[in-house]
Amino acid sequence: MRVNNLYHIGPYKIESRTILAPMAGITDMPFRRLCRELGAGLTVSEMVASDPSTWNTTKSMNRTKFDKNLSKSSLNIVQIAGADPKLMAAAAQYNVDHGAHIIDINMGCPAKKVCRRAAGSSLLKDIPLIKSILKAVTKSVNVPVMLKIRTGWDSTSRNAMQVAKIAQDIGISALAIHGRTRACRFVGEVEYQSIAEVASSIDIPVFANGDITTPHEAGAVIRFTGAAAVMIGRAARGNPWIFSQIEYFFEHKKLMGPPSNTAFAEAILKHMKWVHQFYGESTGVKIFRKHLNWYLPESPDFTRIFNTLTTTKEQKQALSSYLGHHNNKREKAA
Repeated sequence: MRVNNLYHIGPYKIESRTILAPMAGITDMPFRRLCRELGAGLTVSEMVASDPSTWNTTKSMNRTKFDKNLSKSSLNIVQIAGADPKLMAAAAQYNVDHGAHIIDINMGCPAKKVCRRAAGSSLLKDIPLIKSILKAVTKSVNVPVMLKIRTGWDSTSRNAMQVAKIAQDIGISALAIHGRTRACRFVGEVEYQSIAEVASSIDIPVFANGDITTPHEAGAVIRFTGAAAVMIGRAARGNPWIFSQIEYFFEHKKLMGPPSNTAFAEAILKHMKWVHQFYGESTGVKIFRKHLNWYLPESPDFTRIFNTLTTTKEQKQALSSYLGHHNNKREKAA
């Protein structure tokens, strides 16, 4: 598998086959920054609403904040959601004006609160509206526009191929496909065959998403589907090293192995520091609790105590002490 000069998204040459999927409450700026440092080629923001009344809320403003330490080779990608073409176009313009290099349109979210508003994956039931939204957004900005979809609304209405060809014809620059219908949500076998059929039928890059949790699985999905890249979502929670591990496997045909004890501790402490700085003490200590539960699933006694801590100082002291003690035990055992 080649790892250089792989594909383009508009004018941008992308030399990585790994992408961090957008996830509400997870892919904030600190986590996107960490994943980029640990090998993710592209990272996508949490989904933001196209309703302009939400743009100046703390929640939305945090979702679209970009890393000031972003390298020149990295890209800011903002995912927008909505069902009104004019509002979607305005949201795209707003985010480009505030630093987005690429806009990503969400037509894949299965959440009820999103689908109730006829947005997300519910749009897959309305081809005319899909066309209107894609035309409005692509005409409103001078940056590449990506699209995220599922294979259809349910098993009786799979239309990923139809949507993909419409998207390409309108000018969408890349297409991510979660290999399930909206009805399946995140349960059941992923339809990699559907992704393969789409990838072989259009010329724009296709990104395969769904149940990719290891380098071996990533390699198998790339080979079977012919996708340009894999999009990793839930498997990155507590394991941001998965991106470098996948890239290493693509290049060397062998596994990279887990991070060293030192690298493991440094990444977690760095992530915690960035979360505290980004959100402030009151919110930051709460936000990082869920991340630590993902990092240390085998340490419920410690995480239970950690979840009661209320200051950044207490969290830093407790985690630093625990990781140091835990690493010492591992080294002695080895």
